Amino acid sequence: MFIYLSKKIAIPNNTRINAIAWNKQNGYIAVGGESGLLKVLKLDSGSDNEGGTKNRGLAATSNLSMNQTLEGHTENIQVLVWNESHKKLTTSDENGVIIVWMLYKGAWYEEMINNRKKSTVVGMAWSADGQKICIIYEDGAVIVGCVGGNRIWGKELKQVQLSGVQWSPDGKLLLFSLKNGQVHLYDNQGNFVMRVNILCHDTSFEPIPIVGFDWYNGLNGYMHAFCPNLAITFENGRTQLMRNESDTSKFCFL
Repeated sequence: MFIYLSKKIAIPNNTRINAIAWNKQNGYIAVGGESGLLKVLKLDSGSDNEGGTKNRGLAATSNLSMNQTLEGHTENIQVLVWNESHKKLTTSDENGVIIVWMLYKGAWYEEMINNRKKSTVVGMAWSADGQKICIIYEDGAVIVGCVGGNRIWGKELKQVQLSGVQWSPDGKLLLFSLKNGQVHLYDNQGNFVMRVNILCHDTSFEPIPIVGFDWYNGLNGYMHAFCPNLAITFENGRTQLMRNESDTSKFCFL
């Protein structure tokens, strides 16, 4: 048996949506679109009925307990990332403007704003403990900052076109995806470590872009050393599952 729940949420003026991010810990959904459209939504968790138990009906209604429009961006939103540990939302638009939002007395407010004014942000990621953020730009610039807003270090990766970034679960490594389908590993100080082997397809032919990659952070329970904890998905639908960044086994292809 399958159970499917849905709720339609209208976007003003049928504005095109470019990015969406779910805060799984607190239940918020951030939606970013054209012309600076940015909304934070939260679905009502429901209330108890007269008998003191939650409504178990299949057709139980649900409402939005939050539907807030955040004003600050004027250009198309490109990237949204949550810092669940510190209840912060970080957003960026195509002009490179980055805004950190914080929750205060039940509403979201602008806490910090930054604009490098040189390139577009193509990826952002918070470390698992929420203490550090890594921001990458289309021109190869990398900036790592702390949750308080101070820069820790910055680096220019020459002749590299970045497309995504992820922290390792322990915060000691940074994984960068490139537009040519490669994956490079750096330490948390910006030093190159290695190029990750891609074995799920032949990289000698036309490059296949990476559409998503993620590292299991271990927050939902310990995993055995032989279980895959890193997934890399490509535009052609192939996915490479790895037990660690150095894994060269061939049994984890999808």
